[in-house]
Amino acid sequence: MKYLGRIAQVGAACWILNVWFNRFDRDTGYRGGDAKNMKEEFAVYGFSEKQMYAVGATKVGLALALLIGLFVPKIVRPAAIGLAAFMVGAIGMHVKVGDPLKRAAPAITVLGMSSVAAFLADER
Repeated sequence: MKYLGRIAQVGAACWILNVWFNRFDRDTGYRGGDAKNMKEEFAVYGFSEKQMYAVGATKVGLALALLIGLFVPKIVRPAAIGLAAFMVGAIGMHVKVGDPLKRAAPAITVLGMSSVAAFLADER
C-alpha cells in the first residue's frame, strides 16, 4: 500500500507542476468557461492576476513538498491535504461557472490522488 501512496503523491505533484509550468498559456480543453489560458480562466472565476499567482505559487509549493516528502515523509500528509483542499476549490469554481463535469476532471483526479497520498502517507 505504501507504493500506491507514493505513486499518488508523485502523480499529483507532477500533474500540478505540468499545469503551472507547461500548460499555463495553452488551451487544454479543461479551462473554465471559454478561457484559453490560465489568466483567462482565473478571470472567468472572478479572480485577479495577483490572486492567480498566489494560488499558483501555493499549489506549486505543495507539489514540491509532495516530492520532497519522498525523502521527508512527515510533510506528505499536510501537503496532500492542502493540495486536496485547493482541488475542492477548483471543482467549486467549475460548478460556479456552470462547466460540464469533463472540465473538472483534472481537479477531481488530483483530488483523488492527493487524498490517497494523505491517507497512505508513511509518517516515519
